[in-house]
Amino acid sequence: MGVNLVLFLLFLSGSGAVLGSKDECVYTMYVRTGSIIKGGTDSKISASLGDGSGRDVRISDLEDWGLMGPYYDYYERGNLDIFSARGPCLSGPLCRLNLTSDGRGDHHGWYCEYVEVTSTGPHKECTQTIFYVRQWLARDAPPYQLTALLDGCPQLTSASSNLNHRRGPLIVGNPNHADAAQ
Repeated sequence: MGVNLVLFLLFLSGSGAVLGSKDECVYTMYVRTGSIIKGGTDSKISASLGDGSGRDVRISDLEDWGLMGPYYDYYERGNLDIFSARGPCLSGPLCRLNLTSDGRGDHHGWYCEYVEVTSTGPHKECTQTIFYVRQWLARDAPPYQLTALLDGCPQLTSASSNLNHRRGPLIVGNPNHADAAQ
């Protein structure tokens, strides 16, 4: 009887690990730094990806998700940097991006051209969202802010309309459906 109880408890703990991971999705981000003079940065960049229900995935240091190698210099002029990690699955396609620089380092200003995000998870279609940032994250260049907020989500409440963000431009889609239309 004691052996059966131990086996049963092991089974439950193992199935809990599997059940706990079913809501994990893989997020891959392609971040293009502009080729403008002094467009690169040495600052720490954080991001938050959100859906229309108000849920989000937060990344406190995007380099922690970096796939370019341990000695790679991220966010340099003209670079396309790739980041990927697992996080909680969101309920809908991504439609909100908060991109923030900590403003530190010798080259603190950063010009971000765009952020392309693909996400997929167990029993979920692959989705793709492209956020056209086209903005400096700097204190010494317009718009003189260290944060870019792009929001293409439907407004949830009147309180969300008071946030300091801009709408679009962004593209939300399913890459497989785009291929089928051609």
